[in-house]
Amino acid sequence: MVTSTPTSSPLRAGMLGGGFMARTHSQAARLAGAELSAIAASSESSTERARAALGFARGLRAADLAVAGFDVVHVCTPNQTHAAYARTALAAGSHVICEKPLATSTAEARELVEVAHAAGLTGTVPFVYRYHPMVREARERIRAGEAGAILTVDGSYLQDWLLDAGDVNWRVDAGEGGPSRAFADIGSHLVDLIEFVTGDRISRLAATTRTVHPQRGSAAVSTEDTVAVTVEFAGGGIGTLLVSQVAPGRKNALVIEIAGDRESLRFEQERPEQLWVGRRQGSALVDRDADTLAPDAARLCRVPAGHPQGYQDAFNAFVADSYALMRGNQTRGGTPGGTPGDAPDGVPTFVDGLRAAAVTEAVLAAAESGTWVEVPQS
Repeated sequence: MVTSTPTSSPLRAGMLGGGFMARTHSQAARLAGAELSAIAASSESSTERARAALGFARGLRAADLAVAGFDVVHVCTPNQTHAAYARTALAAGSHVICEKPLATSTAEARELVEVAHAAGLTGTVPFVYRYHPMVREARERIRAGEAGAILTVDGSYLQDWLLDAGDVNWRVDAGEGGPSRAFADIGSHLVDLIEFVTGDRISRLAATTRTVHPQRGSAAVSTEDTVAVTVEFAGGGIGTLLVSQVAPGRKNALVIEIAGDRESLRFEQERPEQLWVGRRQGSALVDRDADTLAPDAARLCRVPAGHPQGYQDAFNAFVADSYALMRGNQTRGGTPGGTPGDAPDGVPTFVDGLRAAAVTEAVLAAAESGTWVEVPQS
């Protein structure tokens, strides 16, 4: 099981942002043994509210926090600010956990990878659905060849929180959220999960997008509400992806189904305690039970079988692994793009954030051109 006991002196953590994701990050940081040193939100009053609510020692202005040189800085601000804050924190000698998208362009994401690498610092991105034990179980079954050659992939990520024209959030403003919304926000999770589990990469794609509400409140909207993508994988498989933030009744319905020539595997994020294994004869539901799972899945089981785990548990495990990687870089000179030899497996780094930016740009280019687009592989 994952342990929350720190293995060395606590990392001093700074938090940029005071909203939902900052709350999620701070819970995970505290459990991983970090010292909650300082937080900065969008105003002095919101900073003080967040400081008191989340238990940080002090509040700072964002510009001051980014250059303060904390051991780790968590970036949980609007998308367009991610790259600048991450770059500043790295320059100050801090490791960085940056909310996705890492950057709103591939060029900026690549620069961050290079800056972190040159500084010998770790940068990670919370593609936390990797940290559900049953996701790791699916990955290990594919790695072991149990599914056989991958034939098809069917994936979707559906939400309804922006269903109505009156639903307004900073993410709908391209000036704050970037040129892509639905795909950059949740489609990136879907692609990361599929590529992580299959061990394969999307090589080219065709896409269409739709902005259902071109006007939200008093603001014009240019970013997409829905995306449909057809994909081809380097290994020969084909697939379809559907992403929507306007699907009535769907709260956080992230689903992947991977069909090999021997068996299929289906994971549903809203039902994370089970993995469906499909066979021509004898399909089965596999329950989360550390005694029966692959080692990498079992290590993420925080509580005994029958006691449900969920999103915050996955996030906690991601932050614990990120901190372990950061400590490894401090003691062994590890690099952010790869991992030291004894580092936790499957930590999503800035390299994975760059990959997400590249796929997102390919989706937007394919939708605009109406043609197939090759996805860069590096």
